[in-house]
Amino acid sequence: MATKQRGRPRSFDRDAALEKAMHAFWEHGYEATTVADLTRAMDIGAPSLYAAFGDKKTLFDEAVRFYSAAHASFGERACAEEPTARAALARLLHEAAAAFTRPGLPHGCLVVHAAANCTTPGIEDGLRDRRQADIAAFETRIRAGIAEGELPSDTDAAALARYMGAVFQGMSQQARDGASRSDLESLAGLAMAAWPAAAKADTKRQQQTSSNA
Repeated sequence: MATKQRGRPRSFDRDAALEKAMHAFWEHGYEATTVADLTRAMDIGAPSLYAAFGDKKTLFDEAVRFYSAAHASFGERACAEEPTARAALARLLHEAAAAFTRPGLPHGCLVVHAAANCTTPGIEDGLRDRRQADIAAFETRIRAGIAEGELPSDTDAAALARYMGAVFQGMSQQARDGASRSDLESLAGLAMAAWPAAAKADTKRQQQTSSNA
């Protein structure tokens, strides 16, 4: 008697499953997203989840990296591609307004919100480190603007970077609370209105120094 052959097992698309997990964490946060929620969203069983991704924390860490590459790399590009610090930070905020309110995706930023009130060791620390790294990148770009004469030499780079970080994170929360892209665009414009004036006084001093040399 011939043995009945089993059907070919359904292929497992790891990236597609990871993206679905990312959406669940993004929408509900780490603590509120259970393994049952994840297996339902990813359309896999718990054994497959553990075999492919390890435990929930490991899956979350990978989902954050996936999010950073797929949805949050606009800030790094802005700082690298724009010719001035002002242009870089203005682009960052305006692109954040679009990213935080994109149809079909959870609103706001996963890195800002996914570990709110989280008690699992390491989760909040990991996201805090990422947020601090973003502010450090802003400060580096601002210091370059000071060195290039774009900003006054007495600009407090650390304070300005932290201000831009506060605006960015606040826009994320506003998006979660229902603010539209237009609302956030207006907020970005107001934030950039507080940007220090061009370094006219420093330029004048440099010209005077050159003429006296």
